[in-house]
Amino acid sequence: MRRPLPPVVLVLAGHDPTGGAGLVADSEAIAACGGWAVTIPTALTVQNCHNVTCVMPADPIAMRQMAEVLSEMHIAAIKIGLLADEATLRAAEQIIRRFPGIPVVADPVFRAGGGTELSTPHLRQLFIDRLLPLVDILTPNRAELVQLTPSITTPFDDTARAVALMSQGCQAILVTATDDPLPGNDQLVMHTLHSPDTTRQWQWPRLPEQFHGSGCTLASAIAARLAVGERLPTACEQAQHFTWKSLSQGFQPSSGQCLPNRISQAVRF
Repeated sequence: MRRPLPPVVLVLAGHDPTGGAGLVADSEAIAACGGWAVTIPTALTVQNCHNVTCVMPADPIAMRQMAEVLSEMHIAAIKIGLLADEATLRAAEQIIRRFPGIPVVADPVFRAGGGTELSTPHLRQLFIDRLLPLVDILTPNRAELVQLTPSITTPFDDTARAVALMSQGCQAILVTATDDPLPGNDQLVMHTLHSPDTTRQWQWPRLPEQFHGSGCTLASAIAARLAVGERLPTACEQAQHFTWKSLSQGFQPSSGQCLPNRISQAVRF
């Protein structure tokens, strides 16, 4: 007897040839967390473990065609990553609307770890206007949170920024602080979940290395756990545990940022 297919997560994200981030990272994290990834590329990138040097947005017509044929897969969750231009963002919006009621996890990829800008103010505003109302949980780091709320100038006011984004229609926000620790927490990583029902915080020991693909890993792990039926706070906690373990036992390439070890961290529930 063949086993049934695990809960399916539809991923719209860029391809990273290193495997550290992007579609490869998403697929590994989803598989390790109990799901099955089906993927629609939103961009091809030229990058290594240091930085991104070129981004080539996907054909939005091809994206919509892929969604058409994948719709028979009984999608249980959707994960959104890099959207490099307006055409692919609008295609992603149209694809999400094909699956009403399905939880959507969005990782706002605006800048590469090496510093290359991957978005523009215009594209970020479109993200807010067109995608946020469709998103169940957004997973920005603190820098991305600031970029999405330029009208708020008070430093360290993550709560006000999260509330502003939820007023745009986003259901919940998990703010990560790996990139920019809050004052007094330089030895810890604090992640904060904001939602209309609850605010929760988790603390994790800060690892000394820089990692490539930690945001992709976290967002995809959340999507997988939502797909298998977990409630949002539990999915966020399990995904953080998986991500931290993947980073703490990660790989060091010959140069550049470390790579998460997602495969050996398969979670058994």
